[in-house]
Amino acid sequence: MSKTCLECGDKIVGREDKKFCSDACRNSYNNKMNKDQNNLMRNINNKLRKNYRILCELNPESKTKTTRTKLLAKGFDFEFVTSIYETKNGNRYYFLYDQGYMAIENDGFVLVKKDS
Repeated sequence: MSKTCLECGDKIVGREDKKFCSDACRNSYNNKMNKDQNNLMRNINNKLRKNYRILCELNPESKTKTTRTKLLAKGFDFEFVTSIYETKNGNRYYFLYDQGYMAIENDGFVLVKKDS
């Protein structure tokens, strides 16, 4: 009984448990199967990277202040963070890896960087 490649339908030669005739067919098949998931993850990771770059640019030291207007003007998206930290007194910091921010009065934000 001969088996055929799941991607192109060609005859498979070799091991009994092979599913593809070549690495190219295996890669093509798996890329098609994961396309939607990969696009979703790629888009989210791109937004996280952009937010991180913006915080790094605005906070070159380890603590500074900025405004919502400046963040939005650079394309910051408040929907995407990697973690949230709440202090004992109830202040909430939103982090993108080691860069974080906390809302303060008058649409301001304190930008902080975690110690490594």
